[in-house]
Amino acid sequence: MTQSVTVVTGGSRGIGAATCLRLAADGHDVVVGYVRDERAAEAVADGVRAAGRAALTVRADTSVEADVERLFDLAEQRVGAVTGLVNNAGVTGPLGRLADTDPDDLRRVVDVNVLGTLLCSRRAARLMTARGGGAIVNVSSAAATLGSPGDYVHYAATKAAVDALTLGLAKELGPDGVRVNAVAPGMIDTEMHAAMGDPDRARRAASTIPLRRAGAAEEIAAAVAWLMSPESSYTTGAVLRVSGGR
Repeated sequence: MTQSVTVVTGGSRGIGAATCLRLAADGHDVVVGYVRDERAAEAVADGVRAAGRAALTVRADTSVEADVERLFDLAEQRVGAVTGLVNNAGVTGPLGRLADTDPDDLRRVVDVNVLGTLLCSRRAARLMTARGGGAIVNVSSAAATLGSPGDYVHYAATKAAVDALTLGLAKELGPDGVRVNAVAPGMIDTEMHAAMGDPDRARRAASTIPLRRAGAAEEIAAAVAWLMSPESSYTTGAVLRVSGGR
């Protein structure tokens, strides 16, 4: 059986952490990319090891090319040939209207959500096409089609770019045996909302969601895991919406 080695960016918390643990349960060795919280990343890695899989943590800012190259270099050297990538690292910046948003916040959101996803996908594409197979899953957002007025239209715009990347790269890499898909979460109850300055946001949004609740990180991880698995072998270029109907 071929070894599965998957790089998960933004793997120290929220959806990323849940994805690392779910992939480990499904038999993946996992490289946990993180940008700040080493202790949280190591706790996730310990969870991966507890599932009987290899784990490595690597500090990397995905918007910096040298960091991305180091992330994949260490993954290849210390864990094995990379067969999967989950582009989960992302930032929103503070909540608010575009007219009031600081240009530095705009730049950071674009750098991480778009450039970072492009840089990681580029390196993964180089590795996977040379080997004739692999899978990339991008974590997008329902915001890409909702627009998120009054909250973060800049973030929504970057996630629309991720959807376009997913479709284009799937067509580009399909002949090389590499599948590219995305998961578009809706309102998920993670610590991201507190980081944006509104810790109660997910609970308040429940009445606007057809299923009448926010989602859990584990529900997004399950969708990512399916797209990474052989069960989705004929699925590429898809954006799987996991949003409670929103």
